[in-house]
Amino acid sequence: MPPRRRLAPAERRSQLIDTGAQLFAAKPYDEVFMEEIAERAGISRALLYRYFPNKRDLFAAVYQQAADRLLTRTELDPARPVGEQLRAGLDAHIDYFAANRNTVLAANRVLAGDPVIQTVITDELTELRRRLLDSTGLGDGPGEPVSAALMGWLVFVRTLCVDWLTHRTFSRTELREMCVGALLGALRPVMDLDRMLTGDEERPADSRPAP
Repeated sequence: MPPRRRLAPAERRSQLIDTGAQLFAAKPYDEVFMEEIAERAGISRALLYRYFPNKRDLFAAVYQQAADRLLTRTELDPARPVGEQLRAGLDAHIDYFAANRNTVLAANRVLAGDPVIQTVITDELTELRRRLLDSTGLGDGPGEPVSAALMGWLVFVRTLCVDWLTHRTFSRTELREMCVGALLGALRPVMDLDRMLTGDEERPADSRPAP
């Protein structure tokens, strides 16, 4: 066990979340034990349990931190065409999922029915939908159909990413393009996406090629 250091409560909690994050990323959920987390953090199990009464509570804090970091890494650039924004956002999303494979699988499989974990996931999806509506111009379309399609698409992306992480039966590029294609297919019946996809929104109508 490393030598024990006295830390303020907020610092200790942050240390334990970081320690837990390392172990949950390195191992499947069922192979992570509170005793190992306490040992790595250089504290007693009793002190660890004062901060997190059980492994699920610690994992929930770890996953909340992971969700916050994912949102930081998937900022969109409204100056770019929609297609580029989607691919850039998906690349960041997939990269983060791949780097945190065990954590993602634990949240979406082992703890899929846990209400705390589901709240974290729902809040993350809601924020991603807001960003897509605000940054891509999709918010200019018919509100309810577009909003519903985006939320359904985000759930689809998460499900497909989890399947890819589990089985790797298709390539990363195929994963990304399937995700892009699914959103475009869902929105085309209710929006004219062609100009948005090419960044051509500002051209006068009479200067565009005839259909």
